[in-house]
Amino acid sequence: MAKEIKGFIFDLDGVITDTAEYHYKSWQKLADEEDLDFDREVNEQLRGVSRMESMDIILDGKDVPDEQKKEWTDRKNKYYQVYLEEISKSDILDDMEAKLNKLKAEGYKLAVGSSSRNARKVLKNLQITDIFDTIADGNSVKHAKPAPDLFLHAAKNLELEPEECVVLEDAESGVEAALAANMKAVGVGPEGRVGKAHLVYADVDSIDFDEIIKKL
Repeated sequence: MAKEIKGFIFDLDGVITDTAEYHYKSWQKLADEEDLDFDREVNEQLRGVSRMESMDIILDGKDVPDEQKKEWTDRKNKYYQVYLEEISKSDILDDMEAKLNKLKAEGYKLAVGSSSRNARKVLKNLQITDIFDTIADGNSVKHAKPAPDLFLHAAKNLELEPEECVVLEDAESGVEAALAANMKAVGVGPEGRVGKAHLVYADVDSIDFDEIIKKL
């Protein structure tokens, strides 16, 4: 028999807020400085992927020493940090804050499960850190999505079984990580990207938690 849902784990980027444009501008700035091939199409492949893996995707097999790659990813992150200062409460997507507060009031445990090492800073600027019972980010585990480690870490901190958790994700790698963790997956975005999830919503605005609880 399916276990009762007791907790929700949210990816940050694309589900609660959207810092994708800041990532894009940061990578583009680095690419322009170092004469690397980069455009919106390449950027789309970086969704839900760790910083170093993103660098490898951009390099597309080009042989670059590890220390050079680290210098580049560190520089990209510095640019990103500057852009992050612009984020405020108004950057929360649609009515997600109200949805989070409703779930919390109904007694569900809430977590953030984000590959970003900057997740805490973003949540602080959005002024919603205290809604969540735990935050699992890029500093929490060694293996990034699509490995299930990040979500399993979040569930452990919530003191819940994986089967009691629902993950909301907008990236293919995140949906795969949720399924690998033996959790219920809700995809946010186009079918082509998140169609492997148990339930799919086109955007944040259309997410219906009553439906999710009933169907999953």
